[in-house]
Amino acid sequence: MNESEKKDIKGLKELKFDASGLIPTIVQDYKTKDILMVAYMNEASLKATLKNGKTCFWSRSRQKFWIKGETSGHFQFVKGIYYDCDKDALLIKVRQVGVACHTGKYSCFYRKLKISAAGGSASG
Repeated sequence: MNESEKKDIKGLKELKFDASGLIPTIVQDYKTKDILMVAYMNEASLKATLKNGKTCFWSRSRQKFWIKGETSGHFQFVKGIYYDCDKDALLIKVRQVGVACHTGKYSCFYRKLKISAAGGSASG
């Protein structure tokens, strides 16, 4: 993405991508506020997301661009994109179609660590 294209997207030039050109991206259901997944974007996948309104990511393991739902039909339609105070992470609020996790679960965050009583009280 060239500097002219960055200027067209307010806030994009402020983002801090890591040494590999990636930025961690949290995906959240815009209605329920459930955290659905975490993935990585590069500038090209962020630009594609902004252009087509569906989440697009960069796969670190496969080293390729992918559109969420492209093979499963479980698309994520973007409702808003936010960045954090350090400008090094994104939060994308979406309307999720179907499930978000490749395991078939609605969210990738379906497992919970047990916290010992010695560590203080835990709720939720």
